[in-house]
Amino acid sequence: MVLKFWKSNYQLTTLIMVIIVAGMSQGMLLPLLTILLDRAGVSTDTNGLNAAALYIGIFATMFVIEKPVRRYGYKPVIMIGMSLIIIANCLFPVWQQVGFWFVLRLLVGIGDSALHFATQLWIVASSPKEKRGRNISLYGMAYGVGFSIGPLGITLLKAGIWMPFLVTTCFFLLILILLTKLKNEKPERSERADAAHKRATTVISFAWFPLITSLLFGYMEAAMNSNFPLYGLRIGISESTIGLLLPVTGIGGLIMQLPLGIWSDRVGRKPILMGTAIVGAIAFACVPFVGTNLWGLGICLGVAGGMVGSFFSLGLAYAADILPRHLLPTANIIASIQYSVGSIIGPLVGGMALHYLNVSSIFYFLALVYLLFGISGFIFRARTE
Repeated sequence: MVLKFWKSNYQLTTLIMVIIVAGMSQGMLLPLLTILLDRAGVSTDTNGLNAAALYIGIFATMFVIEKPVRRYGYKPVIMIGMSLIIIANCLFPVWQQVGFWFVLRLLVGIGDSALHFATQLWIVASSPKEKRGRNISLYGMAYGVGFSIGPLGITLLKAGIWMPFLVTTCFFLLILILLTKLKNEKPERSERADAAHKRATTVISFAWFPLITSLLFGYMEAAMNSNFPLYGLRIGISESTIGLLLPVTGIGGLIMQLPLGIWSDRVGRKPILMGTAIVGAIAFACVPFVGTNLWGLGICLGVAGGMVGSFFSLGLAYAADILPRHLLPTANIIASIQYSVGSIIGPLVGGMALHYLNVSSIFYFLALVYLLFGISGFIFRARTE
């Protein structure tokens, strides 16, 4: 049955595998490079700034990536993106220097942005209408699975600094081979660009509350993967244990994604978003109080991830509920930009908080922003309400 599905859905299956490996790479690089820089004596604020380079690359690329995709098609852009990540992976262990790694992380960000943009568009464009929602859900699940597995790569450091990067590179090379067998396609012509500003203004005015979720998700994801390793090292947790704890947040999000989606269909998106934000804030605030207790940390991180790990998809679903259909592409672009902004801010704020405040401050900041979001739901009124 698996073989039959593979043959009949070769394109979709290959693209899903691309996203799984990309998620694994991103989920591994953030904590791994943070730990290696900390070993080298780099300060926490500089470490956080270096981690933000990946998301700066993602953010900058989004403003120019559409043109090459439309001109050359999906497949070449995906393959170039993967090649950039492979090159960076091979160079990271060569020279452990902050400035050099900043450039390599920018390179990874550019590759990730190209890869995700082209893959997501290809899945949407090639999926029949009756299966489009399912296929996009598979895309999100694939990234979540890969991102959750990624931190386990830290445990490969026991075999040498080259090993995590070598394993990731091998996975990418295997997927590149599968990609070569796909027939290239190009997207249809886009909407008129002269109305982009007006569409964006309309979307933000009507759906600011659901779209903030992408900003918060990016902030949380990047802060956890960049700053939690530093937090763990400061309170006395081993590197291998950190690698095991990091995926817990993502796993919690994966487990709760479908139930929260079903509940939001029944009781409404806004109350679910408000409730999960407040519960997630409480869970984050509890992390410093459990200390080095691994069960306590696992429960707190799992609950927090389960509550806010679906924010991106739930936010887009809520935006789709309240916006006209022709504005949904614009909402997706805005959500992606905000995700990148949140991902850049997360490591910077966390690194500075660790350096200038105290080791627990990263979780207090996470708790605060989610609490404020939950409360802001009381003042948001959708046009349909």
